[in-house]
Amino acid sequence: MLLTCPHCGFSKQIAPEQISPNAARVHCPRCKQSFPLQRETAFETPQPERPAPETTAPADQGSPALDAPDRIPKAGFWIRVVAALVDAFLVFWLQFGLGLLLVLVGIGSAGQVEGTFAPLSILVKLFTWTVGIAYYVVFTGHGGQTPGKMAVRVKVIRRDGRPISYGRAFFREVPGKFISAVILGIGYLMVAFDDQKQGLHDRIADTYVIKL
Repeated sequence: MLLTCPHCGFSKQIAPEQISPNAARVHCPRCKQSFPLQRETAFETPQPERPAPETTAPADQGSPALDAPDRIPKAGFWIRVVAALVDAFLVFWLQFGLGLLLVLVGIGSAGQVEGTFAPLSILVKLFTWTVGIAYYVVFTGHGGQTPGKMAVRVKVIRRDGRPISYGRAFFREVPGKFISAVILGIGYLMVAFDDQKQGLHDRIADTYVIKL
């Protein structure tokens, strides 16, 4: 057992049989002071101090879109068809409404001047075409989702998991989709057979369409 003097701090290891069972106080050999014998603690064998168990903080797993974009569930062919139909419906009415407004403004401004119908018609076609491109590029570049994609809960991201930019959205939506469509729509059909559900325009722009 270990005895420690509370006066001077002197400690000494003593065998239990060396102390009388009736002893209530002991004397310190260094400072000659006496102090009460605490048997319940004095007879305890001091245990070596155990080091605190090492805890390993879990590694930062990160967001699925950043750490393992290849393993995120991808949007299949039919769900993307539904999103495309929703967007086509919205774009049609947006183009129709704004185009009609432009026609009315143009006719009102031109009055009865002869030969203004053909230039106005070309202007309206260019305007509605620009509206359609802006719809897809702005929505996709802003958050990776057009209203149609929001409705079916899918999103466009880059293959490395980062958000898509406006420049990459334009590259995907305009030249990328033009190429997918001009080869008899095969670029779109690739979504149904590709293991990562990428259309040709996705491969061109280096993007995925993921489920949310």
